[in-house]
Amino acid sequence: MQAWINVGSPENFEVLRRRGFDLSPFKASRQKQSSEMRPGDRIVYYLTKDVLFGGVVEVTGEMYEDTTDIGLASEGKPGEDYPYRIATKPVVIAKPGRAIDVREITDRLDKTRSFGPKKLGMCFRGNLHRISEADLRTIEGLLQPRA
Repeated sequence: MQAWINVGSPENFEVLRRRGFDLSPFKASRQKQSSEMRPGDRIVYYLTKDVLFGGVVEVTGEMYEDTTDIGLASEGKPGEDYPYRIATKPVVIAKPGRAIDVREITDRLDKTRSFGPKKLGMCFRGNLHRISEADLRTIEGLLQPRA
């Protein structure tokens, strides 16, 4: 099992919430990484702007290509689509307004410890990152009471 962080906007996270987190979408630039995901892998959603962890899903299928518009928008490149998708199911999703402020837990995660709360932007550049199982367990544990 591999754990991942998918970086995206709070608005796109809400689109996925309305869908029941049945899939995780990836930009065209993430074809290789998303194709490495396997059933049983976990994906943590990191919400830009708000600097939050919103939830965790489990991968239930292989990556596939689909350009159907599902209402997602790219913050950096207007018109950029998310053609690579993976079927998922929710594991633990924070209720609206109850997500984890990542700045408050930087010292608890391998991924963020060396960056600290003021340099998190550097830590989460790009759309997709691998994280340790220990970080995943910490994030899931913190999300449980917020779900």
